[in-house]
Amino acid sequence: MKIFRISLLLLTTLASAVNVVSAAQSDAPLVLVMTADGPIMPPMLEYIKRGVETAERENAEVLIIQLNTPGGSVETMLEIIKEMRASDVPVVVYVAPRNALAGSAGAMITMAGHASAMAPETVIGASSPISSSGEDLNSDARAKATNAIKAVIRPFVEPRGEKALALANSMIDEAKAATADEALEVNLIDFIANDLDDLLKSLNGFTVQMKDGPHTLNTANAQTQPLEMSFIEQFLLLLTDPNIAFLLIAIGVQAVLIEISSPGGWVAGFIGVICLTLATYGLGVLPVNWFGIIFMVTAFVLFILDIKAPTHGALTAAGVASFIVGALVLFNSPGTPQFQRVSVPLVIATGLALGALFFVILLFALRALHKPVTVGAESYAGKIGTAKNWSEASGQVQLESELWSAEAVDESQKIRKGDKVEVVEVSGIRLKVRKKN
Repeated sequence: MKIFRISLLLLTTLASAVNVVSAAQSDAPLVLVMTADGPIMPPMLEYIKRGVETAERENAEVLIIQLNTPGGSVETMLEIIKEMRASDVPVVVYVAPRNALAGSAGAMITMAGHASAMAPETVIGASSPISSSGEDLNSDARAKATNAIKAVIRPFVEPRGEKALALANSMIDEAKAATADEALEVNLIDFIANDLDDLLKSLNGFTVQMKDGPHTLNTANAQTQPLEMSFIEQFLLLLTDPNIAFLLIAIGVQAVLIEISSPGGWVAGFIGVICLTLATYGLGVLPVNWFGIIFMVTAFVLFILDIKAPTHGALTAAGVASFIVGALVLFNSPGTPQFQRVSVPLVIATGLALGALFFVILLFALRALHKPVTVGAESYAGKIGTAKNWSEASGQVQLESELWSAEAVDESQKIRKGDKVEVVEVSGIRLKVRKKN
């Protein structure tokens, strides 16, 4: 009985300890961690918007956006900043991992966080605005754009001091970039953190300015919860890759042309429409020069013309050149950021592959033109038959499984029943033949 009581006491004590630990875990502050790795495009906006809503719904202590981006759309950047600053949960932007970049629009997002940090060996800056087509702005438009962006970011940077504001302005005016140490030295960011745990230690007790006043963060023993991009968000972000958009255009147009040239099926047409629809989404958010589309359409017209009216490959060669030029004009206009440019080797390889495909089709077309007729009356010329019921210069000829009326082209030839004769031509429903020696 004594042993039973001792055992019961131990079990009760253990259960109480487990409950205390569980309670402690449930009372631990929640830190939601997002990974924004890629260009600042509409899918990234939807991801961050979902993160803010999730953090507010779960009453998180802080939302950390681990950022690594070469930049992107100014309009999307402004919407992201708007979502961050309207959040009821403090948003911390952390440029990580090592060698990560908060470039262009990413630098503005970092500055707009309620708190900001960078991992060692990371870079921030190079934020000069460009046009939606990827080209450098003229002096007036550039001045308007830079002043507008500086006005947006000024309320967040100005409290950090004159040096921080000067560095932020030079990032916009002169496309200047800074290392993590340089940014921390002028107080443009709050911390340099080696990893997420180091960041949480630095944030504990740190006061941020929220829309309803100062708020001191409590991240001691915080429970971190990752929030990854959904499949749809990842897929839509993938479509904003210029290389993917280019391949979708090439495949889509090719599939549609196959469907048009060989109507009756549906697979090629279906694939073509889907590819072109997906490519349209990417082209809608990428900085493109639509003049390049003219060259690409011209290329496919030249391919088709070379099949319909063969020029022994001359139009196909011109089509390949037009296709390559069009793709480069479409995506690689002067001033377009490097990360939004299509790969030149990919364009050349795709152009040559398309040219080779149409050249093979052209060879088949030429071969068909020179191939002897194998169907219809014209196909009987040169075939050998057997004379049946022959009388003088006319009679009947057995040709394969058919019995034809026939006449000799040379009456001087003596054709007899059973002789082999060669068809010279077909005249109406009669064969003209000569004796086969």
